[in-house]
Amino acid sequence: MALEKPYANIPGTTIFDGDMARRGYHLNQFCMSLMKEQNRQRFKSDQRSYLDRWRMTEEQKKAVLDRDYNQMLALGGNIYFLAKIFSCDGQSFEQAAASMTGMTVDDYRNMMLSGGRTPHGESGDGDQADG
Repeated sequence: MALEKPYANIPGTTIFDGDMARRGYHLNQFCMSLMKEQNRQRFKSDQRSYLDRWRMTEEQKKAVLDRDYNQMLALGGNIYFLAKIFSCDGQSFEQAAASMTGMTVDDYRNMMLSGGRTPHGESGDGDQADG
């Protein structure tokens, strides 16, 4: 019997719990492999071939190839592991987070500096935030 998850429906939030950790295990292990320069080079030279070495689902592999970080989160990716991918691509955490919200880096930065978002999606200044 599955445990009740009262946190499962927080708007705009993916909770990384034990179930998600199991679901994303191979995706996250792939991400960790990118800590080694030789693996980053292998991945950059033939991304599909490198991904096929991992027991990830086809849906996870497609999300990586598309750099769909929100989908990777939904498929069990942990943001701290996913950071290895955008770092490999030369992106900062801030750039990747902005892309995940559909905002420019400047708009994302300004939103975060003004207090971020509430659990209902409003920015810290009370305006409804996009994305």
